Amino acid sequence: MNPQAKLVFIFSLLLGTTITMSSNHWIMAWTGLEINTLAILPLISKSHHPRAIEAATKYFLVQAAASALVLFSSMTNAWHTGQWDITQLTHPVSCLILTSAIAMKLGLVPFHFWFPEVLQGSPLTTGLLLSTAMKLPPITLLYMTSPSLNTTLLTTMAILSTALGGWMGLNQTQIRKILAFSSISHLGWMTIIIVYNPKLTLLNFYLYSLMTATVFLALNSIKVLKLSTLMTAWTKVPSLNAMLLLTLLSLAGLPPLTGFLPKWLIIQELTKQDMAPAATILSLLSLLGLFFYLRLAYCTTITLPPHTTNHMKLWHTNKPTNILVAILATMSIILLPISPMILTII
Repeated sequence: MNPQAKLVFIFSLLLGTTITMSSNHWIMAWTGLEINTLAILPLISKSHHPRAIEAATKYFLVQAAASALVLFSSMTNAWHTGQWDITQLTHPVSCLILTSAIAMKLGLVPFHFWFPEVLQGSPLTTGLLLSTAMKLPPITLLYMTSPSLNTTLLTTMAILSTALGGWMGLNQTQIRKILAFSSISHLGWMTIIIVYNPKLTLLNFYLYSLMTATVFLALNSIKVLKLSTLMTAWTKVPSLNAMLLLTLLSLAGLPPLTGFLPKWLIIQELTKQDMAPAATILSLLSLLGLFFYLRLAYCTTITLPPHTTNHMKLWHTNKPTNILVAILATMSIILLPISPMILTII
């Protein structure tokens, strides 16, 4: 892709995200979402492979439908209350439609079907953007409207997302699809707590973005897309694979790694809100996610010789690891001890 064109698209992504995050008026928020959608489409379809074109088409159709629902919900609210302010969303039907629209934008169950397919058809760097940066504007809208949203609906969607994200990731062999289902599962954790403590949702999103960025960039460095190639990639950059192992375990939420912090805080908050059954269900469902993270981790580093594979080993590379990957990997692993400081910041 032409570097100037890529620069324009990335600048448009930043612009769209900034407009949505800083707007008070529904029309401005919708404009930002549309700019984002149009800017990411060329990045998804840049390889001109039929799967990439299919992914871009699916993404466009879903996001267009979600944007139409956002407009419809805000117009319904304005019709009944005379308010276009995002924080003044009070009409129950508008809240219901907006929840559906945001769920479509994010890929929450039951609107999750597009996300694994789109991620599978995208390059790893675009997949990273889809999993992290493209989720920030909808989560911001959810954050701003959280006081008026339906708690029961959000809790149900969250538990279903965690269940389906874990369940459907179990039998995948494509790493991008595994990461897509991992994203759906994490979104469940973020959604369940948004009504009770919205700051925890943002903290969870930031830490999830940090860990996912590490995984995607590490996989991009060693050029791996399938579990079978991941099993032989350890010879390429052994140290990076060791960091990838720890980052995957952090994504699974194992102590004493960074990923344990948001899960711990969310379970604590749910227990305070007399939602111990929901916290228990979420904790048990996260074991499904743990299984496929362990599977990825096993394929990453624990398949060292002596073992019998028919695959040819890859050459060891002398190219130094990107400093960004090193910083992100370190932060994905060791932030738990400074959690009191993180909590005072948020």
